[in-house]
Amino acid sequence: MELRDIEIFLALAEELHFGRTAQRLHVSQARVSQSIAKQERQIGARLFVRNSRRVELTPIGVQLRADLSAGYQRIRDGIRDAAAAGRGARVTLALGLYGPQAHDQADLLDLFRNRHPDIELHIREMNFTDPFGPLRDGTVEIASAWLPVREPDLTVGPVIDAEPLLLMVAVDHPLALKGEVGMEDLADWVLPYCGPPTPEYWLQTLVPTHTPGGRPIRRGPEVTTFQEVAAAVAAGDAVSLVHGDAARYYHWPGLCYLHLHDAPTGEWALIWPAAQETDTVRALARAARDTGPRTG
Repeated sequence: MELRDIEIFLALAEELHFGRTAQRLHVSQARVSQSIAKQERQIGARLFVRNSRRVELTPIGVQLRADLSAGYQRIRDGIRDAAAAGRGARVTLALGLYGPQAHDQADLLDLFRNRHPDIELHIREMNFTDPFGPLRDGTVEIASAWLPVREPDLTVGPVIDAEPLLLMVAVDHPLALKGEVGMEDLADWVLPYCGPPTPEYWLQTLVPTHTPGGRPIRRGPEVTTFQEVAAAVAAGDAVSLVHGDAARYYHWPGLCYLHLHDAPTGEWALIWPAAQETDTVRALARAARDTGPRTG
C-alpha cells in the first residue's frame, strides 16, 4: 500500500465523506474512490460500507485504521524530525501541565532534559474545564490528567503523582474546628463544579455526587479556574476537594487544608492521543516510568 493511499484511507476513516476527504487532501473525489477500491481489492475485504446517505467503516476497516494510524504518524514524525535537523532546527515537545506541576515534577523534567538535550520542551498550562481538548487540537502533544481517564482516543501512560486528596475550607468554617473530618461530611456542604466539556466521570474525582455511604452531595458555584475555586471557598460559599499540591503552593489568607481520615488517593498520569504517539512522547513516558510517581 502506497503512502498516499494510506493517507486517503485514514482521512476517509475520519471524515466518513468522500467529498470532504477529496477537498481535505486536494485530490478529486474519483481519486479517493479509486484508491479505496484498490485497497479493498488488495486486502480482499470491504473497508467501508457506503450508500447515498452515509459512509461507515466495516469492522475490518476499524482494525486497519487502528493498525495504520500509529505507523503513519511515526513516518510523519520521522520526516518532520529529519527536515528539522536539516534546517538546524531543534525537535520540540509541547507538554501540558496544571498549576505548579512543573515544580512538583522537576525530577522528571530534569531527567528528560538530561537524556534528550536535543529536544526543546515547551510547558503549556492546562485547565480542568477542558482537560482533553488541547491534546485533540494539537496545542499539546502530551499532558497530565488526574485519573481515571476513559477516552477511547487517548493513551493513559505512567502515573506521575499519587497522594491523598485534601479538603480546602475557609479558616472559620465549622469543619475547620472539628477534630476529625471524613468524606461523609461532604453531604452537609456544597462543592464547586464546572460544566461541559469536562466529562462527568472525570469530575467525580473532585466533585462527587454522593458520599461513600450514598448520601447526596450538593453542587454549588460554577467555576472555571482554580483561583475561582479558592475564592468561593474563602468566601464560605463552598468547600472543595483538592490535590495535595494546592496545600503546598496556594497559601491564601482565609484558607486552610484539612486531612480526611478516609481520603481517596488522587492519581495523575501522562496521557496522549493514541494516533499521534511520537518518539518524543515515548521518551517522556519512559522518563516518567523511570522516575516513578511523586507521593505525598
